[in-house]
Amino acid sequence: MKRILIVLLFIAQVSFAQKKYEANWSSIDSRPVPAWFEDSKFGIFIHWGLFSVPAWAPTKASVYEKYAEWYWWRSLDPKAETYPMFNEFHQRMYGNDFKYQDFVKDFKAELFDPSAWADVFVQSGAKYVVLTSKHHEGFTLWPSAQAWNWNAMDVGPHRDLAGDLIKAVRSKGLRMGYYYSLYEWFNPIYRSDVNRYVDEHMIPQLKDLVLRYQPDVVWTDGEWDHPSETWKSTEFLAWLYNDSPVKDYVVVNDRWGKETRSKHGGIYTTEYDLVHDQTSVGQKINHPWEECRGIGGSFGYNRNENLADYSTSQELIHILIDKVARGGNLLLNIGPTADGRIPVIMQQRLKDMGDWLKVNGEAIYDTRAWDNAPTVTAGTKIFYTRKGTNLYVICTQFPEKPISVNGVAKVKKVSMLGTSQKVMYKAAGGNLQIQPPVLTPATNPSNYAWVFKVEL
Repeated sequence: MKRILIVLLFIAQVSFAQKKYEANWSSIDSRPVPAWFEDSKFGIFIHWGLFSVPAWAPTKASVYEKYAEWYWWRSLDPKAETYPMFNEFHQRMYGNDFKYQDFVKDFKAELFDPSAWADVFVQSGAKYVVLTSKHHEGFTLWPSAQAWNWNAMDVGPHRDLAGDLIKAVRSKGLRMGYYYSLYEWFNPIYRSDVNRYVDEHMIPQLKDLVLRYQPDVVWTDGEWDHPSETWKSTEFLAWLYNDSPVKDYVVVNDRWGKETRSKHGGIYTTEYDLVHDQTSVGQKINHPWEECRGIGGSFGYNRNENLADYSTSQELIHILIDKVARGGNLLLNIGPTADGRIPVIMQQRLKDMGDWLKVNGEAIYDTRAWDNAPTVTAGTKIFYTRKGTNLYVICTQFPEKPISVNGVAKVKKVSMLGTSQKVMYKAAGGNLQIQPPVLTPATNPSNYAWVFKVEL
């Protein structure tokens, strides 16, 4: 019997190892999202490129119109809501003869210290990092052969920014991957022959990125002009899952064609709580997913933003809690400056998040949504996560009266993370009543949110 079990186990392992994904969505979607992603919960997004030189966008506009990384397009598109503001700013600051390509001379990254960046990310409590290897402008942060003289090695910094950062981040024990825009606004090949662009430019460039750096994440965007068939997305993903060096651990998102968001690919993505302009607030998504957003209203650094435009540390921690309690991750963006600095206000926000996670990370990392949790609404102040036989009750406002938790049985112990102070409780008939302890400034374990650990 033991020999039979060993043989069956061996056969199962061989079958799994030999599984081949076909170039269609049914097959591609059957690949499980690697577990490390759902365990990580918190990642850092980085939008950095030539747009970091003008670093400007209006702050009083709809969500997508506030993005400073769209500077080139918005300043030339009369149909854009914010075109008059972008165009007026560009004319006033740089003049009519100054082209977007001229910004490359000021994208020097002379103060870029990848090790220092990695330290900031570690301190934040994030577990993975995603850098814009190429945004819609087409300028790459690595020496791409397909972007000759339009990459950070040939011009500007004269440095492999993407390569230097992934080495530093991985040396600190974090995972890292790349954002990659499928389309390029003004690439002449894309504008004249999209099929040639995909075959001769996009696919070779994507494969080079994977083979060169072996990223943990391939986070695509700019898919909305064409269906996934045009982008040859399933063909690329079949290669990625079957033959690439990252096939066993790479995570991809759902932005592979104008029909694919929240339907195909890997993880589902929301952006400032929106999916196709529809709100995702309060929704529990029964698929691995991730919310991406900036600390302010823009992804690329926006010099026009003031303190009021930035989320507070409390707001960011509450956003993280909300996403994790609903089964998702938070990919929080920073926008470095053109000279390679992470703005101090962003560093401060990340440090506060890291300080909170040092005390309460047990209720965030490696957890999953609790099936019995009440529906999240705009007024929700109590959230739930689970891990093994433990339930975590996360309060975004310190409770002034007993907390009632329904749907639990056989409670072994209740405690508050970060303090040894005893927590009183009563459990009967599937209902748990938790009596909040009396805390003082000297015994308060953390700011912004408090966690009760319920051992079942």
